[in-house]
Amino acid sequence: MPSHCTACGAEKMQIFYSVDNIPVHSVRLIKSQQDALHFTQGKMDLAYCPVCGFIRNISYDPDLQDYSAEYESTQAYSTTFNAFARRLAEQLVNRYDLHGKRIIEIGCGQGEFISLLCEIGNNRGTGYDPAFDTSRTAIPNPNRVKIIPDYYSEKYADDQADFVCCKMTLEHIRDVADFVGTVRRSIGTRRNTDVFFQVPDVDRVLQEVAFWDIYYEHCAYFSMGSIARLFRSQGFEVRDVWRDYDDQYLMIDARPAWGQPQALLPQENDLSQVSRLVAGFADRISGILAGWKKTVSEAHNRGEKVILWGSGSKGVAFLTTLNICTEIEYTVDINPNKYGTYMAGTGQRVVSPDFLIDYRPDLVILMNPIYQKEVQNELDRRNLSARIISVGEPVTE
Repeated sequence: MPSHCTACGAEKMQIFYSVDNIPVHSVRLIKSQQDALHFTQGKMDLAYCPVCGFIRNISYDPDLQDYSAEYESTQAYSTTFNAFARRLAEQLVNRYDLHGKRIIEIGCGQGEFISLLCEIGNNRGTGYDPAFDTSRTAIPNPNRVKIIPDYYSEKYADDQADFVCCKMTLEHIRDVADFVGTVRRSIGTRRNTDVFFQVPDVDRVLQEVAFWDIYYEHCAYFSMGSIARLFRSQGFEVRDVWRDYDDQYLMIDARPAWGQPQALLPQENDLSQVSRLVAGFADRISGILAGWKKTVSEAHNRGEKVILWGSGSKGVAFLTTLNICTEIEYTVDINPNKYGTYMAGTGQRVVSPDFLIDYRPDLVILMNPIYQKEVQNELDRRNLSARIISVGEPVTE
């Protein structure tokens, strides 16, 4: 596998975290426990580029993956996430004056967000995603939104737009400079096309030693500085970089660059900070893993019923990294498309919140603390008194 930095081209990236035998997909709908236990595995060797701050899995092999219609990543069943998505869509419509405009969304999933942008601003748009499945999602405004079930590439360069949006997709791509360059080349000489990308924030992952946020599908990890440097290197002017969603996501506002180089933003000066966070992660990861193993095993040994809330990528990473198969029997999710499927690598069955009425769990491990209130409400509605521990809470190292 290529070990150079795919953002800036520098050699000798520095490995600081490795995990063997992890599922190459975390949100595929797996219909049998046997298939889940024998799901295709890959290797994680997370490496840091001291030149630009970019972090990537240098052992990532895209040929092991298949983003088909069985890929189920939607978060649209959560009221918390839906409120965020609508707020973000309204902000983007106002920020970029998206009224009666043409929009492209790269990696649009089931089309929820581009539909919002078109609804709020009376826009027209095209979304690209190989995992789009018409049987699971009905586009609410098909006269305004078209979804193409394919990867975005330069063969679609004729699809011109005033606004290009790409949310939670760049982190899935190994050759990030080539991909961002593709977007820039597709824009061509159009000077007024606005570009918005959203990715996970690696600073938080490193600070929290959030191993549950490190998984095979995410082969690329960005800080404010590294994503800004990437976009500048590919011919974009970076106008702003900021965080949102409880500082879990990074947002970048860019436009094709013309003329003189632009002044750097203060938040781009983060190389020394990212270097310190990488070193801190490497120092603490063993203790964090041991602390979580102890928390789960002690609860299990006390005879408590432990369940995981959240069957997405965080849940798969949590279970497979800790090698938890028997101590946790079920994973709960509010997405009905996942009910009766199984967790890749460890085989837990995914159940609905109503399953807990009879199961009566004692401990809920919540995969994202931003959903704490939402999950507590789900438990209260069913008269369940299970205590909740969220990832990110301190554990004994």
